[in-house]
Amino acid sequence: MIIYTTEVQDINSFSRLESLKEVYGILWVLVPILTLVLGITIGVLVIVWLEREISAGIQQRIGPEYAGPLGVLQAIADGTKLLFKENFLPSRGNIRLFSIGPSISFISILVSYSVIPFGYNFILADLNIGVFLWIAISSIAPVGLLMSGYGSNNKYSFLGGLRAAAQSISYEIPLTLCVLSISLLSNSLSTVDIVDSQSKYGFWGWNLWRQPIGFIVFLISSLAECERLPFDLPEAEEELVAGYQTEYSGIRFGLFYVASYLNLLVSSLFVTILYLDGWNTPTPYIFVSELFEINKACGVFGTTIGIFITLAKTYFFLFISITTRWTLPRLRMDQLLNLGWKFLLPISLGNLLLTTSSQLLSL
Repeated sequence: MIIYTTEVQDINSFSRLESLKEVYGILWVLVPILTLVLGITIGVLVIVWLEREISAGIQQRIGPEYAGPLGVLQAIADGTKLLFKENFLPSRGNIRLFSIGPSISFISILVSYSVIPFGYNFILADLNIGVFLWIAISSIAPVGLLMSGYGSNNKYSFLGGLRAAAQSISYEIPLTLCVLSISLLSNSLSTVDIVDSQSKYGFWGWNLWRQPIGFIVFLISSLAECERLPFDLPEAEEELVAGYQTEYSGIRFGLFYVASYLNLLVSSLFVTILYLDGWNTPTPYIFVSELFEINKACGVFGTTIGIFITLAKTYFFLFISITTRWTLPRLRMDQLLNLGWKFLLPISLGNLLLTTSSQLLSL
């Protein structure tokens, strides 16, 4: 059998082409993920800058103004400082748990963004159980906090980790019951279907008006899940130094810092999706149907409009959360648990029963 040189060259060029196609395919899969991570990073930087400016305005003082125009680069400067700062390890602590804890908290919250629709067909993974996936993944974050407190071999850190776990368990149940009520109204657990079910009647079709009690409970529970004032008991400086973060420094402390803002952003996004009709405008499409075809017909332009509407609603609730932090005093731990178990849990359960009854009567 004789193989000519030209045939060998053709075979080699074909194999190179196939390998290039595989590489391009892998890169094309990574592009949406990297785009989402880049957008989330920019969003966190904006939130940090907004919190400093809003808190400065509330306290009648000057906020960041030297690092870049209006101080917009201050968050980047702080992140760079934490990145190059020395990491200290507790000499008698569990180094594995101490190192893994921040990563678990950060990654569990980051994965939650995969089921968030920012616009029409602008979602990383449209799953049939999208909202429950968010609840399941976000419930892993307190495990990382508990591991961090235990691995530090510090009684203050360990007590802060225990408080974080107790607080998360107390407020995840009312939050889950509120999500169940929304799922019953929408007949779906998909985040995209929940948004679509609200768009028919525009502003008056929002779940905010159909579930006002659930909206208030969800908002309070999401603040407690994010450990924001008045619910930041796991890291109350007056009692516990810095809670589970006491022994951390450098990039590990930075992961906790970023994770708290990631959790705040994802909670505000879910408030927008579950109660404020996501990317849709408040105009009912039964009257002006042409406006609702813009997302499908205009491609990039319609997607951009949807992202803008989603972020506008989200940052409105971020403003409420930031203002709440710098306005209300901190609760005690017993008041925190009493609010969750004795008030929010019965109210959310009653709201779920009323929603179930109304759905059964409407059949």
